[in-house]
Amino acid sequence: MKKFRKVLDGLTTSSPGATVGSPSCGSAAGTPTAAPTPKEIDVQETLVSENFQLCKTVRHGFPYQPTALAFDPVQKILAIGSRSGGVRILGRPGVDCYCQHESGAAVLQLQFLINEGALVSACADDTLHLWNLRQRRPAILHSLKFNRERITFCHLPFQSKWLYVGTERGNTHIVNIESFVLSGYVIMWNKAIELSTKTHPGPVVHLSDSPKDEGKLLIGFESGTIVQWDLRGKKADFRIYYDEAIHSVSWHHEGKQFMCSHSDGSLTLWNLRNTTKPFQVTFPHGKIQKDARKESCKPILKVEYKTCRNSEPFVIFSGGLSYDKAGRRPALTIMHGKAITVLEMDYPIVEFMVLCETPYNNEVQEPYAVVVLLEKDLIVVDLTQSNYPVFENPYPMDIHESPVTCTAYFADCPPDIIPILYSIGAKHKKTGYSQKEWPISGGTWTLGSHTYPEIIITGHADGSIKFWDASAITLQMLYKMKTSKVFEKPKPGEGRAAELVEEDPFAIQMVSWCPQSRMFCVVGISAHIILYRFSKYDANTQIVSLEVRLQCDSDDVISPSENENNPSFSEPSSHSPQPHHQHQHPASPGSRTPEGIKDSIPCLKVKDRAVRVPPGYQSELVIQLLWVDGEPPQQITSLDINSAYGLLAFGNCNGLAVVDYLQKTVILCMSTLDLYGSTDPYQRLTRSPRRNRQSTSEFCMRGLSNFYSDSKKRIRTSYQSLTELTDNQQSIDMERNKSPTSVCVCSVGSPVPVHYPTSLHNDPRVLPEPVASLRASHCSPVFYLLDNDHVNGHCTSPTSQPCSAGKPRIPMGPEGPRLTRRGPGRPPFRKAQSAACMEISLPVSHTEGHASRRAMLQQLHGVTMYSHDEHHSTTSYCWSDRESRENSFTRSRSSSVSSIDRDTKEAVTTLQFGESYGRKNDVLPTPCLWVGTSLGVVLLIPMSIPTDQEERMEEPVTMGVSGAVLMLKGSVLRFSFLDCMGALIQPPYEVWRDHNAPEDPDRLRRRKLVHFSPSSSQDACGDGHLAVVCSERQAKVFLMPSQSCLFVHNITESSFVLRADVVSVCNSVCLACFCANGHVMTLSLPSLRPLMDVNYLPLTDMRIARTFYFTNGGQALYLSSPTEVQRITYSQEMCDNLQEMLGELFTPIETPEAQNRGFLKGFFGGNAHTFDREELFGEAAAGKASRSLAQHIPGQGGVEGMKVAASGVVGELARARIALDERGQRLGELEERTALMMTSAESFSKHAHELMLKCKDKKWYQF
Repeated sequence: MKKFRKVLDGLTTSSPGATVGSPSCGSAAGTPTAAPTPKEIDVQETLVSENFQLCKTVRHGFPYQPTALAFDPVQKILAIGSRSGGVRILGRPGVDCYCQHESGAAVLQLQFLINEGALVSACADDTLHLWNLRQRRPAILHSLKFNRERITFCHLPFQSKWLYVGTERGNTHIVNIESFVLSGYVIMWNKAIELSTKTHPGPVVHLSDSPKDEGKLLIGFESGTIVQWDLRGKKADFRIYYDEAIHSVSWHHEGKQFMCSHSDGSLTLWNLRNTTKPFQVTFPHGKIQKDARKESCKPILKVEYKTCRNSEPFVIFSGGLSYDKAGRRPALTIMHGKAITVLEMDYPIVEFMVLCETPYNNEVQEPYAVVVLLEKDLIVVDLTQSNYPVFENPYPMDIHESPVTCTAYFADCPPDIIPILYSIGAKHKKTGYSQKEWPISGGTWTLGSHTYPEIIITGHADGSIKFWDASAITLQMLYKMKTSKVFEKPKPGEGRAAELVEEDPFAIQMVSWCPQSRMFCVVGISAHIILYRFSKYDANTQIVSLEVRLQCDSDDVISPSENENNPSFSEPSSHSPQPHHQHQHPASPGSRTPEGIKDSIPCLKVKDRAVRVPPGYQSELVIQLLWVDGEPPQQITSLDINSAYGLLAFGNCNGLAVVDYLQKTVILCMSTLDLYGSTDPYQRLTRSPRRNRQSTSEFCMRGLSNFYSDSKKRIRTSYQSLTELTDNQQSIDMERNKSPTSVCVCSVGSPVPVHYPTSLHNDPRVLPEPVASLRASHCSPVFYLLDNDHVNGHCTSPTSQPCSAGKPRIPMGPEGPRLTRRGPGRPPFRKAQSAACMEISLPVSHTEGHASRRAMLQQLHGVTMYSHDEHHSTTSYCWSDRESRENSFTRSRSSSVSSIDRDTKEAVTTLQFGESYGRKNDVLPTPCLWVGTSLGVVLLIPMSIPTDQEERMEEPVTMGVSGAVLMLKGSVLRFSFLDCMGALIQPPYEVWRDHNAPEDPDRLRRRKLVHFSPSSSQDACGDGHLAVVCSERQAKVFLMPSQSCLFVHNITESSFVLRADVVSVCNSVCLACFCANGHVMTLSLPSLRPLMDVNYLPLTDMRIARTFYFTNGGQALYLSSPTEVQRITYSQEMCDNLQEMLGELFTPIETPEAQNRGFLKGFFGGNAHTFDREELFGEAAAGKASRSLAQHIPGQGGVEGMKVAASGVVGELARARIALDERGQRLGELEERTALMMTSAESFSKHAHELMLKCKDKKWYQF
């Protein structure tokens, strides 16, 4: 039992002269309070460091950038290699394992040791690796690094321990799989070809042993040379020289013919009886033109020649299409007899492999399926049916169907939600799949004992939402919905409408889901919010639309000429909500006012007719932010919904809005500045006048491409078509700020201009000297925009001011550079910032922490904000105090550039509804809205909500904006509430009820609310609760209602927190944080003791930052690649049980026996000849290979196996005991059999002796 004693509040209350950001900060800044009576809080913290351990659990999705494919026909498991050095091994559903080469080199080729539980991988760094698959987490046993030659092709014959390795020089080496050392036997390229040949044959592109004789090795060279090498005689049996380059070779199972694919789109069939010319040459897709010439065709990259017992052989190949037909998709061609079937694919074919019934290459193959590995998909075609249907893929390979833009992870969901979502989603499944079972069925997997309902939600660039069942470390799609169905389709062709149409206007930015009430809320990139209710019945509904004007007007600005010395603020009434229904604004998003400026119109048009909606999530309300005087609305940065209150709150860098979705009204719409009221903790100067507005529509339509140079486009992912930024580089135009709603650019009032070279656009790490000096001196936040807040010229600072979108600038001078900027992340008409495509690596050193944080969070929130982490260091912050430092930058600032404009851009970064105490003198908890901003300010807004159901639908909800103000360092990220016993207080919710269900006249349909009041369990401690607040830099625990700070912890100094969540672990709660420097850490609650700090990711990119998500049970996830979701755990308990939850890749299976081919067939040479490879390749016969040729590197497989065994001691001991019992039983049976055999042998010997004595004296003719 740990006791945390609370001292007198008077000792911790901040006075007007106290440090604002001190750990003992208390009530509203500058307002001393009387010290209440001291309280004693008894909290038993059960979590210790031993409860935490970080490890990866499982990876879902399609392997990103695949390069290689392999299949074990006996174990029936599939392996896929990738360009980043990853290997995915797949079996039956639930058997999914991910391995990673430490070097990160691309995987060139994979080879299973068939039915041996091992895998050989050849990588681009010319290293061979042997993986042990007989453990749940495969590990490398051996590695062999080639030093002087580059690996191009590998071949491992069935049931052989000698691996053939072809190289770029044309040589063929032989590796012993058991010891992983080179044999002294080498087939040199100059011995393989004739001495008279004047040219090098090129790299080895094919190796295979003859089905007729394992002592014959067929070697294919890229130039078109084919050699059959006699391994015993160490000489060539025959050589073939063909004019076209060879891509692949495939044998007929009898070993008398083989087929080659060539670069001219031809297939050649060769007969071993006559190798002077091909037996047959075909151009499957090359038609004869009018001039009697063949069409030029693309290369056939691979061909497989497979025979059948009862039908014609299959010839399956990829490529070979004619060049003349432009726009044709990649295709797989299946030739079966005279029938030719072309299967067009959605993506380029990386590799394919035909699955056959037998692992022996000298038997009739009987193909039954073909696995096709595409760039972004994996399909399996059923060859047993004439229409060649595909199998339904049981793996979640379509996560990236549209680029993922956000994620959410919910553990320990209500148990009934998954079956309901599955039943509705199953109605919309595709049909036409093969009726046979999925052929990749290897391994074993059982449902573990530590399972509970888990759901993952992914939002996508096309506006779709997918719900996934993530229980028991598997992933299956439950339900898919499309948010774009709420809106009208854009109509191109109207004037310049084609240019104005957004490519991804429906892209999802964030989601909010209440599993208990099943309310679901979506935030889109076009500054729109859609609220959904769940129903099991279809319905005809009229979509209700609200339009909110959340942007400052020019009327709110006070000119210095009117009131130059008296600071003044706009009244809250000037920001009164202006909801409009959709039918009142028939203008389309592409329309404009008569003056040519878009104003008071939304970015998208909601359907204004009744629509039929299927069962599932049905749209209840659409909220859209409006254009204001030609400026598009800023993207929404925070969202929270509470079903018990019937309220929805959202905010951006302009302010906060609260919507009553039951009454379909806006009850609050205010700028962040007006939320302070009289409790504003800052001294602010007057605003600058707004310049005359000009049309910005054309500029705003260009999207993010304004921020990137054509010559410096980043290497993008395979989704480049969706996210590539391709517009022209804009010039730089420095001028004073124009608008209080968009502040970004410094004024140019000094007579000493500073010139910035164009390299500032190209490389943010190369700064001109004046700008570089800023980093050390920590000058004005405005000038950070010229520091690392640019990525290729892109203003990326989330903590700096938004750029004014498309405003005409005042040039510095005729010779000065020009800077044109628009507010990054401003919707609409920009491509979706897919989380899958963000690859901005961030520096995490202390000197670059500020700039990297701005670059990161700009992409993370999709909007610019201003934040100043040092605002806690002075008694009362004044912008003018910093201007003297800015003057040291040889640039004077005119008085018209007012810092109050930056304050109006103080963004709302997080929101939370809950029962709390809005003011210090509150006795009972009331509904409150907690608001966190980018300045580290926490605002409490108490609310008055009618309790009676009828009154709730008629009476308005009132909100008082003069609540408490708390302070932290950095942008506020997360709120959570604990009772005085340290238990987590869940927000209240409404129990789900189906609004479309048939009404029962005898039963009133009333709302059933569930409240978790802070005072319900406080008998021992009195009234009150604990509020946990986490920001980018620190975490604090406040005691409510006294608002005194009990505990404070500075999380990081050199970096900043990207994601923070209060989660349940081991029947307790903790604060989990993910930092930009890759550290994952947990803190105890409420004392904020560090429990775990692991450097998990050395570098963080935007994809991980946007998708990282903590959940209960010690689990988290993030998008590890554009196509894969990585799940991790930070719970020691789950790490201990992980081995039992993972599937077994290897299962003991007897190798099928080779067919008995009969006496006559074997007598006449039809049977395969066997030979002893050890006799040829062993050290005794071939000697040792050169040490400089390759280096053997022992792997960690044995050590990993010991770790695995040690991690599950109890389970392993139990299995060992069972194994010993079984072994003892088998030994007993063996003894009995041995005794019977000895008795039988003695009897046989006795009878044989008697027979010998009887026949001893007989002559031969007496028999």
